[in-house]
Amino acid sequence: MVRDSGKKTKPNNLECIYPWKTLAKHLLFCYFVNLGKGSAVTGVSSGQEAAKMSAMKHLKINLIMEGGKLPWLLVNEIGGIRGILHSHVPFLKKHFHLITMKEFLEDKKDVGKKVQAIYLWWHKPVINKELLQSLPNLKVIANSGVGMDHLDLKLVASFGVKMANTPRAVSSSTADTGMALLLASARRLVEVHNISISPSMEYCEADILGVKVAGATLGIIGMGSIGYKVALRAKAFEMNILYHNRTRRKAQEEQAVSAIYCKRIDSLLQQADFVMVVVSLTPQTHKLIGKRELELMKPTATLINISRGAVVDQEALVAALQTGVIGAAALDVTSPEPLPRDHPLLKLKNVIITPHLGIKTDKASYMITEEAVENILAALSGLPLPSEVLPS
Repeated sequence: MVRDSGKKTKPNNLECIYPWKTLAKHLLFCYFVNLGKGSAVTGVSSGQEAAKMSAMKHLKINLIMEGGKLPWLLVNEIGGIRGILHSHVPFLKKHFHLITMKEFLEDKKDVGKKVQAIYLWWHKPVINKELLQSLPNLKVIANSGVGMDHLDLKLVASFGVKMANTPRAVSSSTADTGMALLLASARRLVEVHNISISPSMEYCEADILGVKVAGATLGIIGMGSIGYKVALRAKAFEMNILYHNRTRRKAQEEQAVSAIYCKRIDSLLQQADFVMVVVSLTPQTHKLIGKRELELMKPTATLINISRGAVVDQEALVAALQTGVIGAAALDVTSPEPLPRDHPLLKLKNVIITPHLGIKTDKASYMITEEAVENILAALSGLPLPSEVLPS
């Protein structure tokens, strides 16, 4: 029985018949509240993980009892280049009735009415006005990853559809990728690997000298959850850490990683031996690193980009690398992806390029799907989304 100001109100029929509806919402709400209590270093505790699993189990029961069937979830495809991983399908099918874009397009009128959620895997399916109009009961779109630059947030919101990303799942693996690129570039691992497997194995030792990482200065542009985890890793390598961010971190957070705040990005660029870009792509960060910024960097400095390709002016970067304005670059992202096979960046020895490896580990990809499911279940039950993204 719900009470309001001492007056009895009529209970919801479903709450009378299925008391676990209220329990499910309570459990999930408690879990979302407790998420904020996790340490930036340790992440989600075992207690929080147990709360999550219990909440998701009861919320799934709640959704089944309300509609009699599992809610319908639209995905691009299963397997293939842009499809959800086969290993994730059993977990998704515990919570949803899966429908692929191919199946949807074969019967848009009937299927479109049943779809309540979309799970984007590597930006697919493409969300446009036509698709949104064909899904009258769509409640939420969950994205696999942090970046939302592939979505027209205002268009989606105009249809009354909520949006969510998966920041908790991606931060550690993306930070690992950033440090891997930094170390690989510093010690010229790709070059020396090619020497090691060449027929002659002839080389001049002076040509393979790398850069010492311990004691070097790392400048992090973008000190969100990923940037902070990069700082934690860099501290373990005995690096000096500078950072630039829209909002300064708390004093205790700075002290934990021995980081120094640079209010002006120019100051960071002039001092750093390694500059790592870890920002979201927005109109404000488009070509954030251009000719002027590259010229502020040391001629021996390395630029590492694990954000989005368009955050760096690639033409200016090519020129800077060819003329010695900076020493090297290590890029997990480019614009476009992949680059045309004749792109000049692919021909430079002082560049390492990886195919957007960021979060590509078995555990991280599964955690992304788990976090997406949490957001979808919350939206379908009228609860706050733990990772909701609002249009600016």
